[in-house]
Amino acid sequence: MAILIWNSRTICLGTVFILFTYLCIAMIYLKNNQFFSLKVDPVPRAAIQKPSTFSGSVCPAPLSANRITPIRGTRYLMVSAFINDEANGQANIITIMNRTHPEPFICIFCCYQHGLSISVVKLDKHVEHFGFPFVTTDAFCNIEPTCNATHVTISRTENILEIQSHLYLPIHKFLTHGREFDVDFTLCISCLFGGYNNVLQFVQTIETYKLLSVDHVVIYNTSCGPDLEKVLRSYEEDGILEIIPWPIHHFLEPSKGWNYELHSGEVHYYGQQATINDCIHRNRQRSKYVILTDADEIIMPYQHSSLHQLMAELQQNNPYAVAFIFWTYVFSKEINRGSERFNFPLWRHVPGVNILRHIYKEPVKWLAICCSKMIVDPRKVMQASVHTVYKINGKSIYVPNDLAIVMHTTEPKRPDLGIEKLIMDNKIWEYAERLIPNVNKVLHKSGILK
Repeated sequence: MAILIWNSRTICLGTVFILFTYLCIAMIYLKNNQFFSLKVDPVPRAAIQKPSTFSGSVCPAPLSANRITPIRGTRYLMVSAFINDEANGQANIITIMNRTHPEPFICIFCCYQHGLSISVVKLDKHVEHFGFPFVTTDAFCNIEPTCNATHVTISRTENILEIQSHLYLPIHKFLTHGREFDVDFTLCISCLFGGYNNVLQFVQTIETYKLLSVDHVVIYNTSCGPDLEKVLRSYEEDGILEIIPWPIHHFLEPSKGWNYELHSGEVHYYGQQATINDCIHRNRQRSKYVILTDADEIIMPYQHSSLHQLMAELQQNNPYAVAFIFWTYVFSKEINRGSERFNFPLWRHVPGVNILRHIYKEPVKWLAICCSKMIVDPRKVMQASVHTVYKINGKSIYVPNDLAIVMHTTEPKRPDLGIEKLIMDNKIWEYAERLIPNVNKVLHKSGILK
């Protein structure tokens, strides 16, 4: 492993010397494809065009303030970077890359008051890609023991000389042992797009989850309607909601559906898999469990009054389980028989679906993997897809549907079924007395109801 030290006594060598060194290292890498590291103490002012605003950092370029950051000279994207106390000197950068065009990359780390460190990237593409060319990919990079890394970027080998032209991601450092959780349940919703404005169902969903013990919600927002925007800001002010801007459409052509043959596009469903894995990583330290559902879905327990009680029983009976998969049932929004008492005049002009009025569900299609969502231990799940997990430190289990299901109130998936073949399920009504005033409070606070 070659290490080059450059300090103030050799500053007279000028910028040419370090650029020549970078070129030599890049040539060695391209020839031998071996690991290497470079450490620079610290970068001279003449080589810094736009100094970092991060105290103590020597990143020679601006730091990225965005959730999606392009890799220079490519259409590949960096999402976030993480190190935890189990990483053994290795950083994980969540990226979105083309699975059909692999190429070598390099990590450039900014070390706190200690220059730069460079290492070879090892790519691990996620298994599930639904046929789309761009796929969520973990980029793993080793960090020199002497480098207290604060920021990182990924570079093509041929762009290594252009260190000032890259954008550097902050590295999130997590302690996953020996600390108390900030919250027990974090709900991750991905992604809002297409001007999503289903206000009534969204508020009912969040308020139901709050009754079920959810303390924190994370939403990846590509675009939403003006009414829902008011609701999101209201929840954000209350401190329960974290909004992550997700402008994936500025970089790739996102698909509006899950199937490449039917929906085309470059990346599955607005980069949903990247947001799922990003949310899991972000909550490793602060949340005991992470719930992975969409904005129109609720994991509903049937034998317990809260998710606390449900997960306590599931964990006790399955001590090695780290991913709990729940079957999804479609509640047809086209049928509202027997629910007239919830047809409130106050809600008639609120955009969206009233889930209290739709209590008929379609029979589940067994062994259909597309019909499930999850609650996971974020410290034990390394790679997850929309409906299942692929890399975990433990076991995954399917939860019996007499204990809990996913309520998905939406367009019927099997419209050929008559109401006599549907199953009446009014479990949501058990929460109505507390749910209705809570929904009204949010709608009034956000200005939807005057």
